[in-house]
Amino acid sequence: MTPPPPGCASLGAQSTRVPGPLARSWLPLRLLLLLLLWTAAATQGHPKSGPRISAVWKGRAGQDWVDFGLSEPHIVLLHEPGSSAVWVGGRGKVYLFDFPEGKNASVRTVNIGSTKGSCLDKRDCENYITLLERQGEALLICGTNARRPSCWRLVNGSVESLGERRGYAPFSPDENSLVLFDGDEVYSTIRKQEYNGKIPRFRRIQGEIELYTSDTVMQNPQFIKATIVHQDQAYDDKIYYFFREDNPDKNPEAPLNVSRVAQLCRGDQGGESSLSVSKWNTFLKAMLVCSDASTNKNFNRLQDVFLLPDPNGQWRDTRVYGVFSNPWNYSAVCVYSLGDIDKVFRTSSLKGYHASLPNPRPGKCLPDRQPIPTDTFQVADSHPEVAQRVEPMGPSKAPLFHSKYHYQKVVVHRMQASRGETFHVLYLTTDRGTIHKVVESREGERSLVFNIMEIQPFHHPAAIQAMSLDTERRKLYVSSQWEVSQVPLDLCEVYSGGCHGCLMARDPYCGWDQGHCVSIYSSPGPVLQSINPDEPHTECPNPKPDSAPLQKVSLAPNSRYYLSCPVESRHATYSWRHEQNVEQSCEPGHQSPNCILFIENLTARQYGHYRCEAQEGSYFREAQHWELLPEDGATAEHLLGRARALATSLWLGVLPTLALGLLVH
Repeated sequence: MTPPPPGCASLGAQSTRVPGPLARSWLPLRLLLLLLLWTAAATQGHPKSGPRISAVWKGRAGQDWVDFGLSEPHIVLLHEPGSSAVWVGGRGKVYLFDFPEGKNASVRTVNIGSTKGSCLDKRDCENYITLLERQGEALLICGTNARRPSCWRLVNGSVESLGERRGYAPFSPDENSLVLFDGDEVYSTIRKQEYNGKIPRFRRIQGEIELYTSDTVMQNPQFIKATIVHQDQAYDDKIYYFFREDNPDKNPEAPLNVSRVAQLCRGDQGGESSLSVSKWNTFLKAMLVCSDASTNKNFNRLQDVFLLPDPNGQWRDTRVYGVFSNPWNYSAVCVYSLGDIDKVFRTSSLKGYHASLPNPRPGKCLPDRQPIPTDTFQVADSHPEVAQRVEPMGPSKAPLFHSKYHYQKVVVHRMQASRGETFHVLYLTTDRGTIHKVVESREGERSLVFNIMEIQPFHHPAAIQAMSLDTERRKLYVSSQWEVSQVPLDLCEVYSGGCHGCLMARDPYCGWDQGHCVSIYSSPGPVLQSINPDEPHTECPNPKPDSAPLQKVSLAPNSRYYLSCPVESRHATYSWRHEQNVEQSCEPGHQSPNCILFIENLTARQYGHYRCEAQEGSYFREAQHWELLPEDGATAEHLLGRARALATSLWLGVLPTLALGLLVH
């Protein structure tokens, strides 16, 4: 139990004697506690979409996190599944972190300094590494190189310069950049000229024919993700890339940004005319819709995309998880299928185009390396957007869930629980430097979502810059500007409360076995699991959890005290009950780590038994049990002196929480 501040009874002892009735009012203390309770109430909202518990990943000293040794404001992270190595590109160097199982982690660095020439300022003279790509036994490294983008090859510890490589790295680390490799072909969104060609384009910079998108088909795009999709016929292979751009609708009520997915035929050979010979002739774009009609909430700003391949290899069933935000930085996760995206591009009319479509229709891939006819290119180039919008999967076409948290990145793990059920577990980074672990399960045609926990992944709290999922080692690799951390997917040791607490977590990685909450991967046999979303605790052998142990404290009449009950589940309602009366309730979403009952003036009626009871659906447990006993003849002045210390302590402690509450409110 959290100890009370100085000047209050130590409520952790079995029996405590406290001196003194008070002779004067504690108005400042009362006001502070009321402000604390108001702040907690003001910052809650959508409580069940928030995480059930909060956990700090402490890790194993020396094994699960390593510091850079200095600040790295811009980093790029490369991790290959199954490997213990994590490559991180920083400022003028590449770090190799090694996380061997059961051993201490290590780090070594390779210096990739800039060939400094004439620099505009000191920052421009740096070589910020922006690209790491494995190429056989070699590692391709590209960076800004004092505004002369260049690349190097790292082989067996030796660095070989490849010279300037325009399109592989930006001129500045702040520029939005995306590079996609597919065999010998390389695609890039990076401009090749520093002061010319400011209009962003999607290019093929290495391959048969260098192509680029027309300057009019995108409006100030910010590129998020690109992927190659190998379809049933090789000539039909597609490049899909996801981006957001300025909304062409300048209505004051229209959103500033529109989220898109674009398609290109991988075998595009350019056009027949001088205007189309060097351009992508198969470009089309579609709007990604992420809105909840039931609440009239729209999420227009795409933040991140994760593609989850179908386990049976059916490309149409690949799930596309998109993280969106709105102007208030609330977030939503919408899920699409590649099959639906492909169908929209194949069948939709073109927005604003009312004549008959030419043959072949815009966006169609042609076999045998045929060029796209000029008529088809001209229609697609002047009307690049399809009329039909891409909507989320499912009968309701609604977001998987939305939340008041601001999510920025997402990775998804498809896993099987001990009984063979399949779950999709989402790991979402927040702007607070934490990770939310959210489990998605199926109930018929409906998706059920449960936010299991919030994870603090770093030794020193900081913003998350990069995150990579390793499904083979079952780890998350997370980087801030200060350190790299290795976080296990099965954090079962954080769940307290015996069997009931373990199963109430609804964590598909964890189960109850031989008196412990254990990982399904570490247990030799089947474990007790219940992913029942409503009453998982009913699977436990004992019908209800044990009662809280009785604790006693002796208090002076007319004194002021508070009782504190730790809030373990943010989805539960915590109530302080005195005899049969509820004196204080803390609703789901309560932001304070404790549910506090403030007793302003102890009278004879207020002595007796106090129980803190947690109710979460049908799950009920007694979290605290106190008996307040009367004591006479204490010294008021002694207690008042300690009370002033309490008031000062509470005031200093409540200021940050109060400021946050006022800001949110």
